[in-house]
Amino acid sequence: MVEGDDLSDPIADQSRSILDGHIVLSRELTDYGIYPPINIQNSASRVMGDVIDGEHKKAAMRFKRLSSILKENEVLIRIGAYEKGNDKELDLAISKKEKMNGFLQQSPEEVFEFDATIAELKQIIA
Repeated sequence: MVEGDDLSDPIADQSRSILDGHIVLSRELTDYGIYPPINIQNSASRVMGDVIDGEHKKAAMRFKRLSSILKENEVLIRIGAYEKGNDKELDLAISKKEKMNGFLQQSPEEVFEFDATIAELKQIIA
């Protein structure tokens, strides 16, 4: 795992180029109470597309897109500078924010079945 604040480390860069993928942890996410604090924008897998079906891949990409849009506009949203209706995709992301954040959180005691997780992902982005 790579700590999100240290992505310029040459050893980490070399490891990422060799390994299948990487999971980037974020201190910022822990501040928001998200555990495990996996930064989905910066984490990657080279084989994900080979081991999941097309519908799952499409849902994961859409989730990541909506999450990225929220992150890009976080300051505008927080200070109230964004007006609903100016960006249809951002409006959609804002409407799904709570469910998306809930999807990304898991306590150590919780166990989720893979198929149920994929079904929830698809339901969130639908």
